[in-house]
Amino acid sequence: MKFEIPATQNPIDQTTVIGQPRDRIDGPLKVSGTAPYAYERHDAAPNQAYGYVLGAAIAKGRILSIDLKEARAAPGVLAIVTASDAGKLGKGKRNTATLLGGPEIEHYHQAVALVVAETFEQARAAASLVRVDYAPSQGAFDLAAEKERAVKPPSEESTPTDTQVGDFTGAFAAAPVSLDQTYTTPDESHAMMEPHATLAAWEGDKLTVWTSNQMVDWAATDLAQTLGIPRANLRVVSPFIGGGFGGKLFLRADVLLAALGARAAERPVKVTLHRPLMMNNTTHRPATIQRIRIGATKDGTITAIGHESWSGDLPGGGPEVAVQQTRLLYAGANRMTAMRLAVLDLPEGNAMRAPGEAPGLMALEMAMDEMAEKLGMDPIAFRVLNDTQVDPEKPHRPFSMRRLNECFRIGAERFGWSRRSQRPAQARDGRWLVGIGVASAFRNNLVTKSAARVGLDRQGVVTVETDMTDIGTGSYTIIAQTAAEMLGVDLDKVIVRLGDSNFPVSSGSGGQWGANSSTAGVYAACVKLRETVAQTLGINSSEAVFTDGEVRAGNRSVPLARAAEAGPLVGEDAIEFGDLDETHQQSTFGAHFVEVGVDAATAETRIRRMLAVCAAGRILNPKTARSQVIGAMTMGAGAALMEELAVDTRRGFFVNHDLAGYEVPVHADIPHQEVIFLDETDPMSSPMKAKGVGELGICGVGAAVANAIYNATGVRVRNYPITLDKLLERMPDAA
Repeated sequence: MKFEIPATQNPIDQTTVIGQPRDRIDGPLKVSGTAPYAYERHDAAPNQAYGYVLGAAIAKGRILSIDLKEARAAPGVLAIVTASDAGKLGKGKRNTATLLGGPEIEHYHQAVALVVAETFEQARAAASLVRVDYAPSQGAFDLAAEKERAVKPPSEESTPTDTQVGDFTGAFAAAPVSLDQTYTTPDESHAMMEPHATLAAWEGDKLTVWTSNQMVDWAATDLAQTLGIPRANLRVVSPFIGGGFGGKLFLRADVLLAALGARAAERPVKVTLHRPLMMNNTTHRPATIQRIRIGATKDGTITAIGHESWSGDLPGGGPEVAVQQTRLLYAGANRMTAMRLAVLDLPEGNAMRAPGEAPGLMALEMAMDEMAEKLGMDPIAFRVLNDTQVDPEKPHRPFSMRRLNECFRIGAERFGWSRRSQRPAQARDGRWLVGIGVASAFRNNLVTKSAARVGLDRQGVVTVETDMTDIGTGSYTIIAQTAAEMLGVDLDKVIVRLGDSNFPVSSGSGGQWGANSSTAGVYAACVKLRETVAQTLGINSSEAVFTDGEVRAGNRSVPLARAAEAGPLVGEDAIEFGDLDETHQQSTFGAHFVEVGVDAATAETRIRRMLAVCAAGRILNPKTARSQVIGAMTMGAGAALMEELAVDTRRGFFVNHDLAGYEVPVHADIPHQEVIFLDETDPMSSPMKAKGVGELGICGVGAAVANAIYNATGVRVRNYPITLDKLLERMPDAA
């Protein structure tokens, strides 16, 4: 099915199941501990052995020799895999770093060996006996030091490196009021609960991997390419994922090494990356340096806006696209954005929840508040004044739907914005200085082709199969709701099977595209099945109404199950999106409000209240969507106040590479969070009229926290995270 125009006479608009706050159907499995995650697939293959990954002890250089003698003689050891005996390996197109290093070492903790043994403990003990002799070489590990050597990376059609509209330089120089500030964000870790883990088993020349991966088809394609085997000989299974946040979008070392270890040991092998390897071996959100310049007339109209960003990655990597929201969020006749990329010999920088917009808005939305103060304007009023209903770089493209100002209006009323003092450091609650901050939320609405197969049996049970994944987001539930709505059955009559490369290729989970695209693919398959059912029952499909387990047309009513009396019926199709992006800009919007208390003596910051108002098309399930948004708000709070991978700029590794040293928010850090969804549908987006929301919830939160801290204390910190040491010396008198 090709979707190019708004859907009409859409069965999904019944919204008797879609749009309802249904419990997650996978919830009982997870709370009872019976959901089979990758490392727990004890029954998937018999006689499993254990692999332990040895990471490089240097960040850049060469392996001179590896002595495996003691390790091979250790108890229980079955095999040891290194680059020298792994055979010829290719490289998946989505991998920047080489997954098995040697003799060249590209980054610290790059995998250099896998030890396979009868037990995990034996494998770990034997790995400690592997002796590696390295020849280190000088690397580059400090973004600030490499900033002047950063270069313009290659442009992609969807995300050009630089953009220019009008005369930014002249307009900025002529602006009566202007701002020119630099902001920094640090390297961050995905820090998901479930580690990267894989069980691999060979049957002859055919390989099955049970793994934790957000994009099943990407994993299968890149693993086949890396191993040099036909794609048809490979099956990837990933039905339950304990968090990803983008860290499991791509093929990682656990998958490759489990496959190589299983081949070497001639037994199924399971591999998990321990926490330090998760942080240094896999991907992370790269640090940024961002310069923002804004020029405006005295009444607050933006006349010039420029955003430059510097980030780093391994050779062949790409930039953190921190300027992309600035290209779309506010009006302004004269505009400039630019990205520069430095070569850094740190672990690979890549996608983490809302790549680009999350760190980009941490800078832009602080700058907007600073500019509002220079103008003597309310920060919301300044943003509303500079709203735009068209793409400001391509004015011929209107937004399909944009209700940012309504998000601000509703949020301001609910949060009590009118009680905020525009002058900072005025509100006290005992020892706490109290402040309120706000920021825009913005994330593009990405869509991608997605397919599904839907079957009906003689009991009237509907089964959905698609390689879509559930990373804790509720995919099982919204897909079941879609099929139930389309075929007019109760939710308990729907079985959903996900995360298997034998199923039709879906959008996968990433980029906030998963919910809208995957359910649209299920919609397309259900349309096919509806046509088959109607034809089987002798009913005109254009007149058929599917409801209450029946198919109705005119005065005729037939049980749905009767269509499958002669055998199961199947509908399979994909949703393909046309060229709407050429005529309309599709994005999601919101407003974040935060109240903080800052201890007047210690500068400790505590978040007291949080509110998100989101405009993101039809909300497929308000309960699971709210869960996504409050989780994203929590991550935004972490980014603002504590999260930072500390780089050892001498030896090139992340020092705090575990959950003891890498701080993330816990329950005590987060108060009650409120989420409001605007009641809207966007028919331009998909037949579901939905959009993504899981990443919108993090976009802008960090700046809202920063702006609240400034409102509380009068201290502006432009280098995240905003820890108390950056506030303490500049705090107002505690008396």
